[in-house]
Amino acid sequence: MRFQRTYRLLAAVLVLGVLAWLLRPDAQVVPAQSPLPAAGQVAAPAAALPAFLPPEAAPVIRTIQQGGRFPYRQDGSVFGNREGLLPARERGWYREYTVPTPGLDHRGARRIVTGGVPPNEWYYTADHYQSFRAFEPGAGATQ
Repeated sequence: MRFQRTYRLLAAVLVLGVLAWLLRPDAQVVPAQSPLPAAGQVAAPAAALPAFLPPEAAPVIRTIQQGGRFPYRQDGSVFGNREGLLPARERGWYREYTVPTPGLDHRGARRIVTGGVPPNEWYYTADHYQSFRAFEPGAGATQ
């Protein structure tokens, strides 16, 4: 009886540990892409991202473009532009996404804010909405 209880507790702890690892904030869920073009197609040149974007922005941009899943529940939520630093638009126009910061165990301050569906305006902030820089990601942005 005691062995069964210990076994069940150990199994529950193991399951919780695996779930915590799979749902960790730094886990990027990005759909797999074929590294080679299909037969008869020419590979498109990689889109160069602006130098001010950190390398961690590239997978976030790809995931936004592909409509993928994001590691933070807030990603894809409406950005209200309460600071008024972006052009005035109707509520719901802007969406925000986290750009991970290595070494942090929380979301940090870096964000990409997009406008439109699909996005046709792109902004980056490294200081949690104190300033923004517009950029063009290109199709299938890589870095």
